[in-house]
Amino acid sequence: MASEAVLKDSNKESNQLSLKEITSPIQENLTTFRSFFKDELRSDVFVLDQIIQYLLRQKGKEIRPTLVFMTARMFGKVDKRSYVAATMIELLHTATLIHDDVVDEADLRRDFLSINKLWKNKAGVLLGDFLLSKGLLVALDYKEYELLHVLSDAVRKMSEGELRQLKTSKLFNMTEERYYQIISEKTASLISACCECGAIAATDDPEVIKSMREIGMNVGIAFQIKDDLFDYGIDNVGKPTRNDIQERKVTLPLIKALEKAPALEQLKIRRLMKKRKKKSANVNEIVNFVHKYDGLKAAEETMQDYASKALDTLHTLPIKDGLNDFEDLIRFIINRKK
Repeated sequence: MASEAVLKDSNKESNQLSLKEITSPIQENLTTFRSFFKDELRSDVFVLDQIIQYLLRQKGKEIRPTLVFMTARMFGKVDKRSYVAATMIELLHTATLIHDDVVDEADLRRDFLSINKLWKNKAGVLLGDFLLSKGLLVALDYKEYELLHVLSDAVRKMSEGELRQLKTSKLFNMTEERYYQIISEKTASLISACCECGAIAATDDPEVIKSMREIGMNVGIAFQIKDDLFDYGIDNVGKPTRNDIQERKVTLPLIKALEKAPALEQLKIRRLMKKRKKKSANVNEIVNFVHKYDGLKAAEETMQDYASKALDTLHTLPIKDGLNDFEDLIRFIINRKK
């Protein structure tokens, strides 16, 4: 299959393109988007404007706007609808990140001090609310009701996924089925919305729009599994974070390892995961357990499977331009080092 060949090539470091190289065909679109996004964030409230200026310095990878523009380019052209979609998505995504930092009491975001660390939780919550309202208003200002419906549904799912994860982590009853449900809602739903909105902006073909929604969901699941691999990572996976282990989050590498381990070892690791404050030795024991029972390998294989599903569907669509660029983006997502 073509997708298998692409993913096999993706394992060769010499074939791995940088994100800047991958996005070179849409760099002009991304530049226009940044201006559009900045204009929508303007505020007459002094404190709010200060926080927004600080926020704008925290430039991320812009994966979500990239997905919108690459999708639109494959089925038509990038126009104002695409910029509206990308801006709505980035506003909503940024709002959820800020709210997440408040909930998690995080001190850092993209190597910057978090908004809640500098301006306290109340300002973080209010800024998140402001960004959510701006995302909705952008849709209404441009009468983009279809895009608004897609993104409102994505935000609902993201909230449900976060609450579902919170409940599951307290009860310590995470299963593989629950894990996929949670990451489909909290991460993949917005990436799915990026692809769906990019398609809506470029074509009226309902089958293309539906297929891009499915492709985005599979890419989003692969994206989250990759993030979860970092916690247990070694050199070939990326810089290890160990945050999920410290926060008692059970993710796919651990789930896969627990499936293969003897009952007594399972029980011991589950007890260690439940500890609120883990020593370095506890964390290392959990990481070594995941490697011993091939949890990392099994999770990587699952990630590759979801990326392959996305590519298989992609190759059935009437694409005008940019297929290779979209493939390269998927390759980047499952091979990134951070």
